[in-house]
Amino acid sequence: MEIKVSDLVEAKRQIDSTLNKLREAVKTLEGKENPNRYKSQITLAKRRIEAFEISLFLIERKIMELGE
Repeated sequence: MEIKVSDLVEAKRQIDSTLNKLREAVKTLEGKENPNRYKSQITLAKRRIEAFEISLFLIERKIMELGE
């Protein structure tokens, strides 16, 4: 499968956007009156953040590798 640099750049943009929303969601949930009530949602969001950060790292590395 051939991946274009433009596809990687767009994927990066989409992941950046999703990461911002997830980080805001975590802040909101942790700021609730009883954050323990939302523990599973907070954990899930944090795991997704880690996965997206890994994806971003790999995408950025591939973009540099392809020379753009």
